[in-house]
Amino acid sequence: MTLRAALSILMLALLAGCVSGGAGDPLATRQGREEAGRAYVQLGLGYLQQGLAGQAKAPLSQALALNSSDADAHAALALVFQAEGEPQLALQHFEKALAVRPADTRIRNNFGSFLYAQGHFADAQAMFRQAAADTLYPERSRVYENLGLTARRLGEAEQAHAYLEKALRLNQRQPRALLEMAELSYENRHYVPARDYYDRFSQLSDQNARSLLLGVRLASALDQQGTAAQLGQQLQRLYPGTPEYQQYLSEQR
Repeated sequence: MTLRAALSILMLALLAGCVSGGAGDPLATRQGREEAGRAYVQLGLGYLQQGLAGQAKAPLSQALALNSSDADAHAALALVFQAEGEPQLALQHFEKALAVRPADTRIRNNFGSFLYAQGHFADAQAMFRQAAADTLYPERSRVYENLGLTARRLGEAEQAHAYLEKALRLNQRQPRALLEMAELSYENRHYVPARDYYDRFSQLSDQNARSLLLGVRLASALDQQGTAAQLGQQLQRLYPGTPEYQQYLSEQR
C-alpha cells in the first residue's frame, strides 16, 4: 500500500470515528474538526513526501478551512511552498505557524532550514539555537548538525566544530555531520581524525562530488596515491561536469 493510500484510509477512519461518536455531521463537534484537521494535515504531508507538492495543497487548505489557526497546517504549507520555490509564501506560513505555537521546536527547526536555504544564515542560526534549547526534542542531533552547517557558512570554524561534535555525540550515524567534520579536520591538517570521519561517512552514505574530492585530498595528504587515483577516477566518471571535478583537475597540475 502506498503512503498516499494509507493516509487516505486514515482520514476516512478518523471521519468515521467522528460519526460513531455521535449522530449527525462529524464536523459539528470540536473534537471531530480537530481529528479531521489532523487527518488532512497528514494527508498533505504524505503528498509532499511523495514529491507531489501541488496535490498537498488541497487537504491542507481543508485543514485551514476547519481551523484558520492550525499551526501544523501552516507549517506544512510552508514546506509545500518552499518545495515549489515560493519563498515569500513559505515565509508567511512559517510565521503564522510560529505565531500560534512560538515554542514548537519542530517548526523552529524547519523554519531555520528554510532560512538557511535562503542564505539568511544569522537568522537561521538564531532559530536553530532556540530549537537546540529543547533538550527533549527527539531530533536534537539534527538541530546541532544544522547549527554546525550554519556556523561554517558564517565562517565560525571553531563553533562549527563544537556543534558538529555535539551532533555526533547525540547520534553517531549522521553522514552529513561526519563529512563536515572530515572537511574541518582536513582544513586544520588533522589528517588522521579527518580520515576516521571520512571512513565513517563512507560506511553510511553514497559518495558525492564533494566527498570524492575530499577523499582524493585526504589520500594524497596521507601518501595513499593508489586510493587518491581511484577516487579521482570515480569523480571523473560520476561527476565530470561539476566544480569539484574542475577543482580536482586544477590540483593535479
